[in-house]
Amino acid sequence: MTTAVLEEVAASRCFGGWQRRYRHSSATLRCAMVFSVYLPPQAESGRVPALYWLSGLTCSDENFMHKAGAQHLAAELGVAIVAPDTSPRGAHVPGDPEGAWDFGHGAGFYLDATQQPWAENYRMHDYVVRELPALIEAQLPIDSRRAISGHSMGGHGALVCALRNPGRYRAVSAFAPISHAIDSPWGQKAFARYLGEGRSAWKEWDACELIASAGERLPLLVDQGEADGFLLAQLQPEKLRQACAAVGHPLRLRVHPAYDHSYYFIASFIDDHLRHHAAALLAP
Repeated sequence: MTTAVLEEVAASRCFGGWQRRYRHSSATLRCAMVFSVYLPPQAESGRVPALYWLSGLTCSDENFMHKAGAQHLAAELGVAIVAPDTSPRGAHVPGDPEGAWDFGHGAGFYLDATQQPWAENYRMHDYVVRELPALIEAQLPIDSRRAISGHSMGGHGALVCALRNPGRYRAVSAFAPISHAIDSPWGQKAFARYLGEGRSAWKEWDACELIASAGERLPLLVDQGEADGFLLAQLQPEKLRQACAAVGHPLRLRVHPAYDHSYYFIASFIDDHLRHHAAALLAP
């Protein structure tokens, strides 16, 4: 397979490193894609590990980089941050037939769709887990030491990527993840369209369902705001706690009074997550 060419579309000096944005043609998603990457100063003299960040509904590759304030500590630790887009995009890529915000463009759910018309493009899991890292590790000063995290839909995506791919990541964490997508209205809408009505197929893409049979017990760090307006109906962190407790999967679930679902919440605790990942990524 011919390696796609990375086209740099933006670059800014940042804490001694570089905040960059690239465009490329994705064979997996059959469209042009963009991603953002922060390269710390250490990347100028050698290859560095990377934290892959998966954003939530309606977001793009830029939300985390603009709002989380992660670059300062990433520069100190020597860890790159890679933020892919949240779904395939383009005039030929189908979106929500009713034009809603919680499905289609910006809402790929980090799974591999099996139903038409979405199966042709919506293969975000394969893209995030395989195509994008292979591209980055071949063309940027980033090596195969990987960790993964995300927020909301992306938090669920990070958990699923790690649980479905033992040995692929050294660490995993999440902010306010959709813990049990099968029981979440957001998840139900996406799964029914992307995967069909058969719920047995849904279980293969649900974090709580995957915990029991996980081939690796990577410790999970999860932060949740107690004032999050989506807490009870959509996120349901207690179901993740129960699933982990049932099989002894290590989980550190921290619930923070008065914090909501916004990037103010993420910015408040992102340093803890970066240190969590760096401890695994930089271990001998």
